Amino acid sequence: MPSVKRHASNILHEYGEAQSELIGKAVVLTDGKAGTVQNVWLDELHGLRISIKGHDGRWPVSTIKVVES
Repeated sequence: MPSVKRHASNILHEYGEAQSELIGKAVVLTDGKAGTVQNVWLDELHGLRISIKGHDGRWPVSTIKVVES
């Protein structure tokens, strides 16, 4: 059981890191949508998904083409 707790802790840690790295950053997606990341979700079917201010919907982080540095 300790390894399961360690894995869960690692997942939550990485999720928190992704949130802090993406929320508030300007992004451009592969389909041309652009804007500021409002939120990050952990989707059990698709992994991390983001919402972009001014656009309805949630997109997989894999569709991010450019992130503000």
